[in-house]
Amino acid sequence: MLLSGFKSRLTQQALALVAIVGCAGPLAAGQLQLPVPRVTIYPGQVIEQAMLVDRAFRTNDDAGSAQLPSRDGLVGKVAKQTLLPGQPIYNDAIRQPHSIKQGQAASVIFQSGALTITASGIALQSGGPGDNVSVRNTDSGRIIKGTIGADGAVHVSDQ
Repeated sequence: MLLSGFKSRLTQQALALVAIVGCAGPLAAGQLQLPVPRVTIYPGQVIEQAMLVDRAFRTNDDAGSAQLPSRDGLVGKVAKQTLLPGQPIYNDAIRQPHSIKQGQAASVIFQSGALTITASGIALQSGGPGDNVSVRNTDSGRIIKGTIGADGAVHVSDQ
């Protein structure tokens, strides 16, 4: 069982290598042009246009290209793991840049109906839009948990 898994993984890597190296001409049917790293991109690095190059890959009927971002979907994102040259980049290997960094001042907004309360806080965690983070209220010292909004503020619900 272990040997068959190893052979399967080895076969997948060999096919990927053939797809990368063997596609110098125009795209044939069943091929997909994808942006791949030109250089090694390390976790935490922001992906820039110059770090990417396009490569042609063979596609399978069951291969979901939805999990492979476009060049525009990669530029400006941050690598969550090491991205190797010539290898496809999947959505789960990148993230949005953090809009709030640990130790940074953050606005905290509580809304319930027509009532809106705004406070100042210090972020206890880094995060981007949609992430849940903890913030220490600078006036009371209490720790508040909320979700980072698109505006960069931490939004607290009335639950």
